[in-house]
Amino acid sequence: MNNPALRTGLIILAAVIAIVLYSSIFIVQQTQYALVLRFGAVQSELRKPGPYFKVPLIDTVTYFDKRVLDLDLPVQTLLSADRQNLEVDAFTRYRIIDPLKFYQAVGSIPLANQRLSSFTNSVMRNVLASASRDAIVRTDRAALMNRIQEDVNRQAQSLGIEMIDVRLTRVDLPAANSQAVYQRMRTEREREAADLRANGQQQAQTIRARAEREATVIRADANRQAEELRGKGDADRNRILAEAFGQDPDFFAFYRSMQAYEAGLKSGDTRLVLSPNSDFFRYFNDANGRRNEGQAPAQPVRPAPAQ
Repeated sequence: MNNPALRTGLIILAAVIAIVLYSSIFIVQQTQYALVLRFGAVQSELRKPGPYFKVPLIDTVTYFDKRVLDLDLPVQTLLSADRQNLEVDAFTRYRIIDPLKFYQAVGSIPLANQRLSSFTNSVMRNVLASASRDAIVRTDRAALMNRIQEDVNRQAQSLGIEMIDVRLTRVDLPAANSQAVYQRMRTEREREAADLRANGQQQAQTIRARAEREATVIRADANRQAEELRGKGDADRNRILAEAFGQDPDFFAFYRSMQAYEAGLKSGDTRLVLSPNSDFFRYFNDANGRRNEGQAPAQPVRPAPAQ
């Protein structure tokens, strides 16, 4: 071992062996598939994780992801069964189930995404073309997505791919159509509002006229009852006065004169131009109301006995 050339040769040999071993060992992760290729031909398909060996400088390893992959589709315009243009935004989720078939069919995930986009767009056009806008947007959306997923999955199996999900994230009218639909809806709502206002005004006029008619009838009935009660009261009053006059004419004359004094001689600007000997002042000249023309004096006034 004292020979420097021998020592150098051994070091170089060990380095070569280490490089060869390093280049011949590869590891497949838990989330990966692996294909060992030799000059482009598949030598082995590895599905389980762990360390593996390959021929260095000859064999190459291609890895594919086991996990679920996402693919966002570009917005596209489709025609529904009722001749409505719809802008559809969708996405898909898939995974590789056969790495060998996947490698032979597309070779890489970007190419697989292109093929899946083509499959999905074609299937969406065919499926949605047989449904109306309302069915796509509201009533049958889930069933339509399931149909799309099943059809795409049948085509994707030839690529070694399984479709996990296909979802329509947005289904809307184009901007120009949306504005037209909005304007039409606004016009319909304004017409409905105008109809409601017209019906309300008509009903208000009807209710107001009925209320005025009922108020007129009520006032007329009230006036009639008031006149009847007033006439009855006047009749009772006149009857009572007549009975009182018949029982004591002097007291009745005295009482009526006092009422006349109270009404005619109020404070203020009341002025009367009467003769002092007028019959109006008969109780001013004499408490018994006797006249000055030599008539016999009247008897003192006494209140009538209670009936």
